[in-house]
Amino acid sequence: MLRHIALLALLILLAGCAAQPPEPDPIRRALQNLSDRAVDRVIQVDALQPPADQVLLLVSPQVDDSLEIDSDRFLESLTRALLGVSDGPQVIDWRPAMAGEGGAHQWRMESRLEATAPRLRLTDRDLLPYRLTLSLHRPDNDGALWQTEVEGAFDATAL
Repeated sequence: MLRHIALLALLILLAGCAAQPPEPDPIRRALQNLSDRAVDRVIQVDALQPPADQVLLLVSPQVDDSLEIDSDRFLESLTRALLGVSDGPQVIDWRPAMAGEGGAHQWRMESRLEATAPRLRLTDRDLLPYRLTLSLHRPDNDGALWQTEVEGAFDATAL
């Protein structure tokens, strides 16, 4: 009898291990895709070559409230994408106390995620059009030395 119970327990354990892993969080996946696209552009900037020699000071992003995305969550996604680059830059959260003189290889990266249109209602989903603006600054200069925009739309059911 004990042998049958042990066999049953083993079968249940194996069945649990063979089950599909849970689906990733849809908002995490959407933000990671956006962050990956943005980082692809940043890594190509001539002034950041080679990226491994650079330090990016990430400013907390400005996120439009109508997108219903937490700015800390977006910052985490952007940070993960930057850290995931092979031979990528060092990444540090920027704080106002860091303003002023910076090294030759330091860049302050600012980001703004904004809604570009009202929610688009389709038959099977709602879309939230967005524009992500990224800009690179020297720590001691407010003028952007480089800027790019990434546009798209979030599936509102994922958010």
